Amino acid sequence: MSEYSESVTVASNYIQTVFGQFDANIKKIEKEYSVSMILRDDKLKVSGSEEGVKKSIQVIEQLFQMADRGSSIDEQKVDYTISIVNEHPQEAKESLAELDRDIICHTMSGKPIKPKTVGQRTYVNSIEKSMIVFGVGPAGTGKTYLAMAKAITAFKNNEVGRIILTRPAIEAGEKLGFLPGDLQSKVDPYLRPLYDALYEIMGADAFMKNMEKGLIEVAPLAYMRGRTLDNAYIVLDEAQNTTPAQMKMFLTRIGFGSKAIITGDLSQKDLPHDAQSGLDVALKVLKDIDDISICHLTSLDVVRHPLVQKIVNAYEKYEDKRSRQAKPRKTTTAQKNRGK
Repeated sequence: MSEYSESVTVASNYIQTVFGQFDANIKKIEKEYSVSMILRDDKLKVSGSEEGVKKSIQVIEQLFQMADRGSSIDEQKVDYTISIVNEHPQEAKESLAELDRDIICHTMSGKPIKPKTVGQRTYVNSIEKSMIVFGVGPAGTGKTYLAMAKAITAFKNNEVGRIILTRPAIEAGEKLGFLPGDLQSKVDPYLRPLYDALYEIMGADAFMKNMEKGLIEVAPLAYMRGRTLDNAYIVLDEAQNTTPAQMKMFLTRIGFGSKAIITGDLSQKDLPHDAQSGLDVALKVLKDIDDISICHLTSLDVVRHPLVQKIVNAYEKYEDKRSRQAKPRKTTTAQKNRGK
């Protein structure tokens, strides 16, 4: 079978950005599609199978467009672009072109916080338009971090009067009673990821000042009972560890002028084995209610180290295989008669 070749013109001022150090990004694309690439001036010749060449060029064109918009091209961006081109080739051009345009806010170090995947962009858009948003997906998809960024931005813009961040204080294999200190010091470790995000985006000084004034509150979910939360941005993290009663209690706290973001990973429940997750129940009960959005993020939306995406995929395959094996087999009439 004859080899297929195609050439594409690339912007010479972005070649180093897109190709990566020691051409690492190009080598990754060559390996993915079993193609070879040769650069001559501003012409990139791609050779291999016709399908591999066309997909490689689509990935290259998207990366150069991102570089032209001022984005840095790292391993995560290359992996994500390859994944989108492989799974959604018709939508890739339009969907990827919209990424990196909307900056939510900047961290204290000046780093812009913005959606990095199509799923994240859908999630952020849902937060903007809906009063209650469920963000469900595996670790590393930015569910909590993006929700925190939106909450802090709304607070700074005086769209809400306070921020309330909460988590169920449930043990992940350890017992609270054995930890030293009073109740607050016992539950603080469970809320540490929320503190970390606040420090990074808002700064420790601003966070402490607003916390002392009661304008920012980080508390266990149990502290929400009996309250009405008006004019507030409320983020419930690790919602897969709520019971149905806790989830109902939380959702009925929301008052006028408030917005609630509920995040969770259904594959990482720390509840007792026979307990039902409040997040599971809420997703079924509330799916048809207007002004409630449910966003399902996937392993494609993982924005941590590329190895995290591989770990998530490996666990998904393993758990899917186990669930198929666990399904009870139907017993035939002949088998029933033999058992008598």
